[in-house]
Amino acid sequence: MSAGPLPTLYLTHGGGPMPLLGHKPHAPLVSWLSQLSAKLPHPQTILLVSAHWEESTVHVSSSAKPEIIYDYYNFPPEAYQITYPAPGNPGVAQRVSELLGRAGIQHQQQARGLDHAAFVPLKLVYPQADIPVVSLSLLSSMDAQAHIDIGRALAPLRQEGVMIIGSGSSFHNLQDFMRGRMSMSTADDSREKSEAFNKDLTAALTDSSSSPEQRAQKLVHWDQLAEAKRCHPREEHLLPLMVAFGAGGGVPAEVIFDGAIGHLRISSFQFN
Repeated sequence: MSAGPLPTLYLTHGGGPMPLLGHKPHAPLVSWLSQLSAKLPHPQTILLVSAHWEESTVHVSSSAKPEIIYDYYNFPPEAYQITYPAPGNPGVAQRVSELLGRAGIQHQQQARGLDHAAFVPLKLVYPQADIPVVSLSLLSSMDAQAHIDIGRALAPLRQEGVMIIGSGSSFHNLQDFMRGRMSMSTADDSREKSEAFNKDLTAALTDSSSSPEQRAQKLVHWDQLAEAKRCHPREEHLLPLMVAFGAGGGVPAEVIFDGAIGHLRISSFQFN
């Protein structure tokens, strides 16, 4: 058991397996993730909310030995040789189901491996792969309030040695990312837009003058933030943030990474 509630995190996990392949634009993110565990209390289990797993109802991975899911394509052979042999924790998966059921949230368990939203950041943060990992899906409805409610339902886990990590990206427009590598004019445009959205998102999360519910409503209406739809044509990479926020009790966020991948502004947040 933890001596106190563990923090909840929202991590920008980068582009596919590129953080693990020596991709230079990812170097600042890789360096930061590699040093993050020293700044965190040690969890007994990690509940990882993946931007790359969507279901019509909440799914919880019950696998005792989750395999790697190489959910990307057109990368060099070494991208398909990455390993992360962390065990699962069926007991914690059952506890997740219990808490979701208590809150009236439809759910089911499924034996599923670790996709790249899980194994890429975790391989950098916890390279020993000795902490059990349970994965949690998003809802395909993309309902922001529902994801905040999921986080709120799972908040008791923080007192039980479970660290809840939402893994997505504070910027996720792949066309901008690819175009920016070929055209500086496009890169300048997307840089400005990513910075505008990042500024608004950070302000919404860190505003200590707002109530938890006011901060929640800013997240529910994330599409009203500056350049929101340009930075997130589809919101699946923001929804893990909603779960982390809800589980964190809606407290003002701490900005734990404020940097860039190439020309694009990105951030990660912690709720204590």
